[in-house]
Amino acid sequence: MTVPNGLRDGPVYLDYNATTPVDPRVVQACLPYLVEHFGNPSSDHAYGRTAHAAVADARAAVADLIDCAAQEIVFTGGGSDSDTLAIRGAALAHRHRGTHLITQATEHPAVLATMDALRRLHGFRVTHLPVDRYGLVNPNDLEAALTDDTVVVSIMHANGETGTIQPIRELADLAHARGALFHTDASQTVGKIPVSVADLGVDLLTVTGHKMYAPKGIGALYVHTGLDLEPTIYGGGQEHGRRAGTENVALIVAIGHAARLTARTAARTAEETQTLRRLRDLLHHRLTEPLPGRVRLNGHPTHRLPNTLNVSIDGISARHLLAATPQVAASTGSACHEGMDQPSPVLMAMGLPTDRARSALRLTLGRWSTDPDIDHAATALTTAVTTTGRPASARHG
Repeated sequence: MTVPNGLRDGPVYLDYNATTPVDPRVVQACLPYLVEHFGNPSSDHAYGRTAHAAVADARAAVADLIDCAAQEIVFTGGGSDSDTLAIRGAALAHRHRGTHLITQATEHPAVLATMDALRRLHGFRVTHLPVDRYGLVNPNDLEAALTDDTVVVSIMHANGETGTIQPIRELADLAHARGALFHTDASQTVGKIPVSVADLGVDLLTVTGHKMYAPKGIGALYVHTGLDLEPTIYGGGQEHGRRAGTENVALIVAIGHAARLTARTAARTAEETQTLRRLRDLLHHRLTEPLPGRVRLNGHPTHRLPNTLNVSIDGISARHLLAATPQVAASTGSACHEGMDQPSPVLMAMGLPTDRARSALRLTLGRWSTDPDIDHAATALTTAVTTTGRPASARHG
């Protein structure tokens, strides 16, 4: 499998939850639609029909990956676009039956901001459910929060910082029992673990291209057959009338091919999952062994993504540690919060002390992670910690 050029000579990349490198096979699949196959999919001539067929093929591939019908897939501009269409679209289209929304304290900012906009602009009421020390929503809390006025519940499938996986099926069943719609942002799970909308029992599900080896700027939304949504973009009838605008054929082809690569065989997916879990646990061991008693796991020990390790190292600022180890590309938390010198809101909502939240590293692996990468990254990080007790750059902070 060809390694992307950007990974060849750079730092060890341990930030796959922020974005994945684009698979070279995906690049090759979409390039013709930037050059020779330039037609508008709505045009009724040879150029348009070629583009239209490519979009239809990609739609079928994404549908196959998440176990739904092709006509239930709407292409969007990315995960935040899908979240907005799902929540705003469902809330406004079904406000005749209620104006109450429910989410969780550790939800993605796109969900939180969309619900807040519905509160400010349209008079909706929003409930934010707490999470436990692992980042899990208690189904009893959701059941208690649901009312006859609840119209949409949105709980992400897995958290991008800790990897904690929520009991979506149980939560969706509770919402449906009270007549509410259920949306889950599966950006971090599609392509990492098997995801079936039928098994999850959801009405709406978000897919993000750049989390599954496709380019940025493309996503998809699963919309259960027959479910009405208010469009987020008005105009033509593209995407079943739910998101107007001429389709970005090249990027749609890209996410379709990325989905097809992921869905090739269940055995291949299981093998990749086992490899990622082994490397993740090896990295954890390589950090804890030279730093006994100082490395603390954040998130659920077992119900989490196979590629995700979030740990705090006692007495160390994560930002200073990463600054002192430029040979490792990782994150101190969600990439959506990078640049903010504040502890992660996700970890704080889980009840972690401020110092522990500030010392948290998010180390996430992917398709091109290797054993030598793990050895190199662990050595660099632990050396920076143990050389003087804290990274040199921290003494100037």
